[in-house]
Amino acid sequence: MSSLDGTAVIFDLDGTLVDSEPNYFEAGRRALAAQGVGDFTWADHETYVGISTQETVALWKERYGLTAPLETLLAEVNRRYLELARASTPVYPEMRAFVHLLAAAGVPMAVASGSSREAIEVILSGTGLASRLTTVVSADEVAHGKPAPDVFLEAARRLGAAPADCVVLEDAAPGAVAAHAAGMRCVALPYLPDQADDPAFARADLLVRGGQAGFSARAAYAWLANEAPRS
Repeated sequence: MSSLDGTAVIFDLDGTLVDSEPNYFEAGRRALAAQGVGDFTWADHETYVGISTQETVALWKERYGLTAPLETLLAEVNRRYLELARASTPVYPEMRAFVHLLAAAGVPMAVASGSSREAIEVILSGTGLASRLTTVVSADEVAHGKPAPDVFLEAARRLGAAPADCVVLEDAAPGAVAAHAAGMRCVALPYLPDQADDPAFARADLLVRGGQAGFSARAAYAWLANEAPRS
């Protein structure tokens, strides 16, 4: 019997499992440039880390006064992103190792992301993680994206797991808020380490202040085994 019996793990995708934010930035920058917005910077992009692509584009429409329909802009961003994602989306090595450790222990796993389902599937397939992470929930499939708990609750439902038995891995404040709202434990790895003091991360059960640079698959596994509910 595994010490993790009864535990399920739900991964955020972007910035948590894979380093996809540079691709999202470039896709957004190109899409906005095509709409006449030529000064979108990485600092601008950082303000949207952790929320869904659809919500990001909706905010752009308001901020930049874009006249194109939301659906048109969203399709353009997703098209450009998928081109970049197919070319290269690196998996964080310690995250890949963590997935393999959990799989070997028979721990149910899911991905719950603000990305489109197509983008999630492209990345999981291209990185070789698709066979390990077969349960996937996109924010497009639920009523509300993060910081609402909908994607995590739906992932738990599909796994057949109680929210209290789920542990979420997240890199962004809205995701940490969503995990807390879902009644799940949270391992937080701030994508932007200087945001580690954000009040949202204070609710995390385990805060890796250095983000990915401070994450260890074996240390996380040991923490999880120690924190797993005992029957």
